[in-house]
Amino acid sequence: MDSLVIVDAANVVGSVPDGWWRDRRGAAERLRDGLAAHAAAGLPGYAEPPLELVLVVEGAAREVASVDGVRVESAPGSGDDRMVELVAAEGAGRDCLVVTADRGLRARVEALGARVAGPRAVRDARGG
Repeated sequence: MDSLVIVDAANVVGSVPDGWWRDRRGAAERLRDGLAAHAAAGLPGYAEPPLELVLVVEGAAREVASVDGVRVESAPGSGDDRMVELVAAEGAGRDCLVVTADRGLRARVEALGARVAGPRAVRDARGG
């Protein structure tokens, strides 16, 4: 079974002050597009291929669509709550990695058995 990697889009794009706040949707789309290559290649040092990649978006990025290799989940409310739901529903019995620097979210998903990594795990996927 593929490893499940859930990426906190808001947290990852917000980890570098590169002007992402001027175009939140565009920043999430660039991250999504950069992540697609990791579905087959994996995340060296974090998760072996093949991966099921899920990018959780919220707020202004809610309209971002899925692409081959990356499923985009639009959180109707809290992105953190949606990621916890995904770990509980889809992470049981398989390797599950959540990419975020949010301490509260990290504690919640670790309690469900997920591993965590900071934004650096996918930083090269940010698209600039």
